Amino acid sequence: MSATSFSSLDLDPVLLNAIEQNNYTTPTAIQIKTIPPILAGNDVMGSAQTGTGKTAAFVLPLLHKLLNSAKKDEPGIARVVILTPTRELAQQVFASFEKYAQGTDIKGALAYGGASIGPQIKALKTAQVIVATPGRLLDHIVKGSVVLSSVDSLVFDEADRMLDMGFIDEIKRILRHIPCDRQTLLFSATFDDSVFELSKKLLKDPELIEVDKRNSAAVEVEQVIYAVDEDRKRELVSHMIGMKNWRQVLIFTRTKQMADKLAKEMCKDGLKTESIHGDKSQGARDRALHNFKEGSTRVLVATDVAARGLDIPALKYVINFELPYIAEDYVHRIGRTGRAGEQGLAMSLVSLDEQWLLEEIEVLLDTRLAPQWLEGYEPDLNKPPKDNRKNTNKARKDRDKKRITGQRAPNRRRK
Repeated sequence: MSATSFSSLDLDPVLLNAIEQNNYTTPTAIQIKTIPPILAGNDVMGSAQTGTGKTAAFVLPLLHKLLNSAKKDEPGIARVVILTPTRELAQQVFASFEKYAQGTDIKGALAYGGASIGPQIKALKTAQVIVATPGRLLDHIVKGSVVLSSVDSLVFDEADRMLDMGFIDEIKRILRHIPCDRQTLLFSATFDDSVFELSKKLLKDPELIEVDKRNSAAVEVEQVIYAVDEDRKRELVSHMIGMKNWRQVLIFTRTKQMADKLAKEMCKDGLKTESIHGDKSQGARDRALHNFKEGSTRVLVATDVAARGLDIPALKYVINFELPYIAEDYVHRIGRTGRAGEQGLAMSLVSLDEQWLLEEIEVLLDTRLAPQWLEGYEPDLNKPPKDNRKNTNKARKDRDKKRITGQRAPNRRRK
C-alpha cells in the first residue's frame, strides 16, 4: 500500500488537524503499513527502528477508533492500555498521545514507578487511555484504583525489552484483568524466539509488519569499530570527543558502577559528564537528561535499561564503551542516533576480551564489522585477557587476535 498523505489513511479530521498543527505532512513507512490494519481491528506484530514514527503508528489509529466508537462519551472507562518497559519510554509515548489528542475530549493517564501514586490515581479516574509500566499498573490493579474490564485495545511497546527486564510475570497478572476479545498490538525493535513465543500467546492471527530487514541497524547510522586495550578505552573516548569537538555524546556501559566511574573520570578530563541508571532517582535522571538536551552536559553515560526509550532529537554520536552481552541490545543502543532520517555515528570500543561479543553482533546483523586501529591507541596483542569465559582454548584466542588486527574471521551465520 502506498500513501502520500495522512488524509489518504482515513483518519478522523480532528486527528488530521492535530497532525498538521505538529507540522507533519507525510506518513512514514511504518505508519503507512500499520495504521490500516489497526483501523480494521486486526492484531499487529510490528518492527521498526527507533525514530521512524512507530509511536504515532499505533497512537493515531487507536485515537481514531475511540473518536468513532459508540462508547466515546463514557469518560473514566479505560479503553486503551499501552505498556512500556521503562518510565522514560512511558513519558515519551504519553507525550505523543497528548500531542495527537489535542482538540478531543479523550483523557489519558500516565503511571510509572518512582513517582507519587496519588496524582496517578486521580488521573486514572477519568482516563480512557492508560500508558504505564507493568509494575506500576499492577500496583493500581491491586489497590483497586483502575478497572480494566472494558479495555478493547492493548499495546506492548518494546516487547523485547519487557522480556529482557523480566516483566513476564507482571504481564500475565495484568492479562487476567483484561478481556480476551481485545485487539492486541505488539511492537519490538528486534524479533527473537522469546518475542515470537510471547506473540503466540497474546495475539490472534496477527499481521506481521516489518519496515526494515529484521534485527538490522538503520542505514543512516555509520558503524565504526576501534580495537583498543580495556585500560585505554576512557583515554581514547576523551581523545575522540575532544579532538573532533563532538557535542551531545551518549555512551553506553554494561553496569551502573562503570557508568558512574566513567562519568567521574571524564569530568576529570574536562568533559562535563553525567550518568543515568536504575539506581538513580527519577528526579536525578530527569535532570541529567534535561541538562544533556539543553547542552550544559556534553556527555551522558547510560546503562541499557536507563537509556531505553530516551528521545533525544538530532543525537549524532553514540559510543559503546563496552559491548553488550545481548547482541540485540547493540541494535537498541545505536538506534538512539540516525533517527528520523538524520545521519548518525555509532562508535564501539572493542578489547580482545570482547571479540566474541562482536562476533555475536555480526551474526545478528549478518554484517561484517571490521575493527580499526587508531594511531597511538593500538592494542597490545600480547597482553593476557582479563575475562577467559569465552577464551578458554587456543584456537579461539588465535582467532580473536586475527579479528582485532582486522583479518577476516571465519563466517558463522545463525541457523
